[in-house]
Amino acid sequence: MGPIRPSDEYLFFIILSPVGPFFKEGFNPVGLSVDKAYSRAAPGGTGEAKTGGNYAASIAASLIAQNKGYSQVLWLDAKEHRYVEEVGAMNIFFVIDNRLVTPPLMGTILPGITRQSVLELAGDLGIEAEERMIPIDEVIEGIEAGRVTEIFGSGTAAVISPVGRISYNDKEYIVNNNETGYWAKRFFDTLTGIQYGQLEDKYGWVYKVT
Repeated sequence: MGPIRPSDEYLFFIILSPVGPFFKEGFNPVGLSVDKAYSRAAPGGTGEAKTGGNYAASIAASLIAQNKGYSQVLWLDAKEHRYVEEVGAMNIFFVIDNRLVTPPLMGTILPGITRQSVLELAGDLGIEAEERMIPIDEVIEGIEAGRVTEIFGSGTAAVISPVGRISYNDKEYIVNNNETGYWAKRFFDTLTGIQYGQLEDKYGWVYKVT
């Protein structure tokens, strides 16, 4: 056995197939569990890449969340376990004080295509978008005070997935009465409308493959 090294040759595949909803709930609110014991990705690692190792690091915490009745883990930063980063299967967005807020890309968060699409759509749909560090305490306090009115995820498979429940420190917090919010539905309808050719694509996202 030789030393571990990068391959000299690679095969690149693009595989396309129809898929159903990523979550069993479909386009209905899902529950997330905030994990402070485990870390998905650390600075200087491969957290921003879609690699097998990133998923392997998330399995233990994901099983714990599912056993508690939650669909996925809402990950915090690996250093302080204080700032929200992403969900195992999607990037995360918050509507805070009528602004759309999402964590910035700093090497530990997947730069999702759907995430970028949401940010590009936001202004045209009428909501100001902001990328900044989001303490989990701000999220929890915002839910309790009514400042956080919606939470939703974005991803290739999930498209837009509303979040209705968050578990943190063994306490559950309900978001928007555990109902799909206005902005989650607006982004979902717009994205899928463009994907299916029902809405005009003025962003140049859709290509015909011949």
